[in-house]
Amino acid sequence: QGLLVESGGDSVQAGGSLTLSCTISRNIFRINYMGWYRQAPGKERDLVATIDDSGITNYGDSVKGRFTISRDNTKNTVYLQMNSLKPEDTAVYYCKAGLWTERRDYNVAWGQGTQVTVSS
Repeated sequence: QGLLVESGGDSVQAGGSLTLSCTISRNIFRINYMGWYRQAPGKERDLVATIDDSGITNYGDSVKGRFTISRDNTKNTVYLQMNSLKPEDTAVYYCKAGLWTERRDYNVAWGQGTQVTVSS
């Protein structure tokens, strides 16, 4: 099992909603930020949303107003609530985290990805 464990990917119709979650599976010292990126076939991996240690969020332009990122620091988990989904949201969604390990090493970790498919 990798450091970041993602879940929630599914197939939905346009206009529907999904919630993705990503949990850090091992003990760590501290999280700097967590976020989501996505990659559609034949395209580059793009920012969806990030949230830092202070709760400050940043969104990609294409998802503003439709997606919401949040964190549960007690569970070392980040969520992505996706509403009003469009076919162009179809992609593999990757969780990313910047964090300090128990040994105080700084790591940037990626999850394995979870597929989101939106049909018209």
